[in-house]
Amino acid sequence: MKRTIRAVLVVVVAMLLGSAVSAQRAAARQGGQAASSIRIGVGAGLLLPIGDYKTADKLGWLGGADVTYWLTGGMFGIRAEGSYSQTSEASGVTPHKTKIFGGMADVVWAPGTSADQIRPYLLAGLGFYNVKIDITGFGSGSETKVGFGGGAGAAFKVGTGGTRVFVEGKFVSVSTDVTKTNFIPIRVGVRFATK
Repeated sequence: MKRTIRAVLVVVVAMLLGSAVSAQRAAARQGGQAASSIRIGVGAGLLLPIGDYKTADKLGWLGGADVTYWLTGGMFGIRAEGSYSQTSEASGVTPHKTKIFGGMADVVWAPGTSADQIRPYLLAGLGFYNVKIDITGFGSGSETKVGFGGGAGAAFKVGTGGTRVFVEGKFVSVSTDVTKTNFIPIRVGVRFATK
């Protein structure tokens, strides 16, 4: 099952990248309707454990940053993101904290134009995450595994510059050994244009 999911995700990412390159070439042939650009974002929010992770841990917090390179035409982008999150035990479970540090490379698709006041977007990607559990009085253990995810968000233009406030959420699954660590990060933040 893991292999099938990974294979499907690789095919989807390859198709999106192929579409992005085609859109970039088409825009270049038409005189470059919009230049490529880079946006840097920072944000914070909530981490919602799901599945087996939810059984052991309650709602937590997260912080992170990202850099998005928007290809010519502005509908497709490539994003590198990093985040740190922490959750703690649910009632009745051995006292512990779960800390997740990692990053993901995403393909982003945003319909519309960079001039739009509100811009929704979809994203999907692959990455690596270190999941560390600190058990009170017993020490800690950690493992670094592959993770994948996908989700959606919306960016809202602020003022006349290229600054946007965003809100996004996505499903992330990390292939930890005993059971998968699945969660939904919900992040709010701001992104700045570098040029």
